[in-house]
Amino acid sequence: MTAYRVSVRTLCEFAARKGDLDLRYTPAPTSEEGIAGHGEVQARRGPRYQSERPLAGQCGNLLVSGRADGWDPIAGRLEEIKTHRGDLSRVREAQRHLHRAQLRVYGALLCREEKRAEIELALIYYDVGKDRETPITETATAAELWQELEELCALYAGWAEQEQAHRQARDQSLSDLTFPFPDFRPQQRALSETVYINSVREQSLLLEAPTGLGKTMGALFPALKAMPVAGQDRLFYLTSRNTARQVAIGAVENLASAQARPLRIRTLELVAKDHACEHPDKACHGDDCPLAKGFFDRLPAARQAAADRPGVLTRDTLAKIAADANICPYFLAQEMARWCDLVVADVNRMFDQSALLHALVRQNEWQVGLLIDEAHNLVDRARGMYSVTLGQRRLLRAKKQAPKSLKAGVNGVARAWQALIREQAPEVGEPAVNLDNLPVSLTGALNRLVSAISDHLADNPPDLTLQELLFECLAFSKLADVFGDHSLCELARPGRGDARLSIQNLIPADFLAPRFEAARSTLLFSATLSPGEYYRDLLGLPDGTRFRSLPGPFSADQLQVHFTPQISTRKPDRERSLQPIAELIARQYRDKPGNYLAFFSSFAYLNQVSDALARFAPDIPQRKQQPGMSGPQRQAFLDAFAEDSSGIAFAVLGGIFSEGIDLPGNRLIGAFVATLGLPPFDNWHEILRQRLEARFRTGHDYTYLIPGMQKVVQAAGRVIRTQQDRGVIWLVDDRFLQPRVRALLPGWW
Repeated sequence: MTAYRVSVRTLCEFAARKGDLDLRYTPAPTSEEGIAGHGEVQARRGPRYQSERPLAGQCGNLLVSGRADGWDPIAGRLEEIKTHRGDLSRVREAQRHLHRAQLRVYGALLCREEKRAEIELALIYYDVGKDRETPITETATAAELWQELEELCALYAGWAEQEQAHRQARDQSLSDLTFPFPDFRPQQRALSETVYINSVREQSLLLEAPTGLGKTMGALFPALKAMPVAGQDRLFYLTSRNTARQVAIGAVENLASAQARPLRIRTLELVAKDHACEHPDKACHGDDCPLAKGFFDRLPAARQAAADRPGVLTRDTLAKIAADANICPYFLAQEMARWCDLVVADVNRMFDQSALLHALVRQNEWQVGLLIDEAHNLVDRARGMYSVTLGQRRLLRAKKQAPKSLKAGVNGVARAWQALIREQAPEVGEPAVNLDNLPVSLTGALNRLVSAISDHLADNPPDLTLQELLFECLAFSKLADVFGDHSLCELARPGRGDARLSIQNLIPADFLAPRFEAARSTLLFSATLSPGEYYRDLLGLPDGTRFRSLPGPFSADQLQVHFTPQISTRKPDRERSLQPIAELIARQYRDKPGNYLAFFSSFAYLNQVSDALARFAPDIPQRKQQPGMSGPQRQAFLDAFAEDSSGIAFAVLGGIFSEGIDLPGNRLIGAFVATLGLPPFDNWHEILRQRLEARFRTGHDYTYLIPGMQKVVQAAGRVIRTQQDRGVIWLVDDRFLQPRVRALLPGWW
């Protein structure tokens, strides 16, 4: 009889969950806090205490295994440690039932292994905020524990057999996978070979692959084909934009439609809750949302329907399945993330503080491959994931509306705010100040307020103001617990009653490194990933991560690149640069009329040059990007780039029109890029430079030059998108001629 492997946690989450989905506002520790809490409890036990005791046993056709948190062989006591914050009564009954089920499975395995007739079981709830243990103990016989395990295994056995058959069919299907087009594009074969080798050899690679190679298909096809050879359980395709996610899903559908036999992989589109929730006005528990009521009772049928559904499990597909089962589509997607072979999602699902995919990798010990598209965005995205701002204004609004039960907590935070403002805040309107340490009195008051709000929201109707305050305080508290030289604490006071305390991440490597270490292979790819050391250092990529730059499909005769040795766009020279730049744009346009983009470092500079061009050449059509454009306004701006139109479109360098848009052929024939795109030389960036200099000895380049030139290359890269395109780029600043700057431009230019 074939034995199917399953972890204790997976078995219990599959077979022991009952009743409602209940996610009331009870603050949970971060994964890092949970690990630390387990360690704290385990360290208090005696010298014979066995932490992380491995246990395994066969029950029917299942080989069940896991690690019990602690075993005291002298006392005959097995412990399962669960961390929490605040009032223990807020840990829901369904969650406690799951915790107890896990403990009793471990008890069954230990009794069988140690040949014990009975055992003491202790569920230890550890409050990470108060450093307090609450034990819940019971004594059970080996016979009753094994009977319960057999009941759970009976519920899971059919699914395990199905999943094993699916895995075999999947691996065979991927082994037979063929490229969906008659031939590869130029250099696309080299791209695919590189990706395949990286996966099979279990390596980490930064791959600079220029526009036009067909990167999405060139990466997905070999990564999927390598999965059975590399023994990978899952593949995650991660992006920074919704449009890139749709391109990846389209590539999977193209692959499937081109095969002689059905492609036997489950693919999931994982979207944000805002895009999947059917009742955004309701709380996620059975007393408020009808789709949470009885969720786990109806989940098995929906899970099976999703597993059996051919094609990609897109948001719309899952919504239909969830509607048939009358359950929440967002949390159905969360469940299917456990059972799908390929997950297409935003990068935050693997890398942020509460990343679902990272948690599943750790829980199930999956062998995972990562494909990270547009990886040049990950540094800034990751900084945002580990940054947070606490606002005084939100607190003042809550103070006016707070119920009596929260008055003490809100007032405590308000007093701590006032003390901080008196002692360390700048005057209203003055530049922000940086604090060497987080204010202890404020962070302590925040933790108390978080507990109080959580208790209130658990027993009362939803309150949007309190919920927002809770999330803000909780996010700040979690980052405060891990504050270090990778981050900056900044106190600003733009207005009276509007102080803002921020934790701003500077070096995301410290947070991302464990995520990358959890992957079996990692491929980060983009058109701009030079120099590789910048990304290796700032992202915390594993030692031995390689860098490779592939030649593009374009040739130098497709593109004219011009420099302007007589024009300086440095701040003191901006005024003098306006007329020369206007004349340059007019001269190029009259020499070859067509559609051009002109990129500038700010709206102010953009408007100045636009006005100068209007005065010098009023006959040349022009339009401008505006701050805060809506979706329809952005689309109208792009639609104006027609094959038969012409004019100058002004845009901000590093903004929404400087990357991720395709305007092939005559829709765009040239670009002007004014300035090197350098970040402002302000206090924040100077501190960043100092921290990066201390850590990597490359402070100036990592803070200013490399990020700036990435914006330049991305913006100018809008011009040549296909092998039929012809165009011109003007790099407007004398510094572009400096060797260290030119070295950061694409070689094929």
